[in-house]
Amino acid sequence: MASADMFPNVSFSDVNAAAAASEEAGGGAGGKAVFGLDAASGAARLSLVRTGADQAMEIGLSLSDAQIFKLGRTEWLCVSGQTEAKPGVEEKLFSRAIKVVLRSEAESKAFSLAFQRWKQQMTSGKPGEPLENGSIMVSKSKFDTKIEASSAQMYFHYYGQLLHQQNMLQDFVRTGTYYAAVMENRSDFEGRVVVDVGAGSGILSLFAAQAGAKHVYAVEASEMVEHAQRLISGNPSLGQRITIIKGKVEDVELPEKADILISEPMGTLLVNERMLESYVIARDRFLAPDGKMFPTTGRIHMAPFSDEYLYVEMANKALFWQQHNFFGVDLTPLHSSAFDGYFSQPVVDAFDPRLLISPPTYHTLDFTKMKEEDLYEIDIPLSFVSSVGTRVHGLACWFDVLFNGSTVQRWLTTAPGSPTTHWYQLRCVLAQPLYVMAGQEITGRLHLVAHSAQSYTIYLTLSAKMWGVGAEQGGILQTSTAKLELKEPYYRMSQPQQYMPQDQQQPLSSLQAQGSEQQMQDGLSPGITVEQERDSAAFTR
Repeated sequence: MASADMFPNVSFSDVNAAAAASEEAGGGAGGKAVFGLDAASGAARLSLVRTGADQAMEIGLSLSDAQIFKLGRTEWLCVSGQTEAKPGVEEKLFSRAIKVVLRSEAESKAFSLAFQRWKQQMTSGKPGEPLENGSIMVSKSKFDTKIEASSAQMYFHYYGQLLHQQNMLQDFVRTGTYYAAVMENRSDFEGRVVVDVGAGSGILSLFAAQAGAKHVYAVEASEMVEHAQRLISGNPSLGQRITIIKGKVEDVELPEKADILISEPMGTLLVNERMLESYVIARDRFLAPDGKMFPTTGRIHMAPFSDEYLYVEMANKALFWQQHNFFGVDLTPLHSSAFDGYFSQPVVDAFDPRLLISPPTYHTLDFTKMKEEDLYEIDIPLSFVSSVGTRVHGLACWFDVLFNGSTVQRWLTTAPGSPTTHWYQLRCVLAQPLYVMAGQEITGRLHLVAHSAQSYTIYLTLSAKMWGVGAEQGGILQTSTAKLELKEPYYRMSQPQQYMPQDQQQPLSSLQAQGSEQQMQDGLSPGITVEQERDSAAFTR
């Protein structure tokens, strides 16, 4: 079903004679206008709602026969057919006219476009009504066709809550870098039209207004628009140049092209939540030919790592299933499945960069040029040379994005060793580690496949090539593979792990023996509380 379009802080009044007296006291007081589908009939309608103890009112207009007339720069007259039926009296047909006043000319244009778009959705029948050659269906947006409804509902519910917006705002690396990127590049914003894609609390829209934007269209699909409107209204010197539009960028219409797009579309491993696709769609729909994008490009960085403590921690999670007498039940038949399940979870935490055993490589995503379809499947070849002799436990990943301003080029990085962000870093741990010598080549492939739950399945292959005599033939000595689900990571942020040089790391058998008995008794992961274990399944970026 199409998302509703909402225009907060509009004034409206019923112009017919019967309503004149009641409207005189209210003077067309402020309310909101909402375009959407009627819950009962499925027909498009315009709802005008005014709240308040003394002036509460709601007017609903069907768009099937409605017309709109421009009275002024920000004033419109909406006319719709109405019927009045009384027992024993012939049904009367009449027209109802509502005067609607928007805050600004930009909002006025957006209101007109929304009216026309919703009216065009009307057909001669109702959604689901049987016809001679089929039935009428409500058209789905591009977002709805590729994302399952349950995932979208959870996603927009999550970002509709202030506590999660606060979590992102309090990431001062994230918020501070965005602020610096905007303010250091005022020339890109002054006098320009800006579109904030997935505006959330509206903070980036306010930054753009501070930098002198002519007008900002803040597009947000979640219920956070209500909070964003209050925040923007509470900053009137900036808010008068900001229009909030409720809806998905795949669906909404804007009255003019944008000179610059600003957004925070990054998820874990850069691509989780698949918001980058919406960012690219917004570029194609709204950005002027020579427009700018903040951020401009993104890079996924990768390097092999060695971390015996992490590997043992992952393996020990499955020790619970090695019990032969759990209240008289042998659990061991499920140990193998449990072991594989734990290693299918990418690990999200902040780690010491000295755990990396090779210089990193990276894969670039150019948001200004790439196609939306390029994000459906990402295939990255891997090639490294180990700097030490050790066990390779998997692949570490992080990302950065560039704000390519006209004055200053600023990077936002999530790299290990840099100030920690709410994205942390991500590690794909191999159930079967590789053994390498210093100077030995490690090759492989990182393959990301998008799915309808707004995330990706990760397919990782790492191989150690022949080393020493015969290496020129390029033979493979050993290979390890992993399949991981990016949407279901293991959040390991409870306590940082102390780095231990490679030559001091204890053997696996010694580490497994330490504390494993207590872990089996408690049924808990090491280094994590009961509350953290429970919360680790929470939705996060």
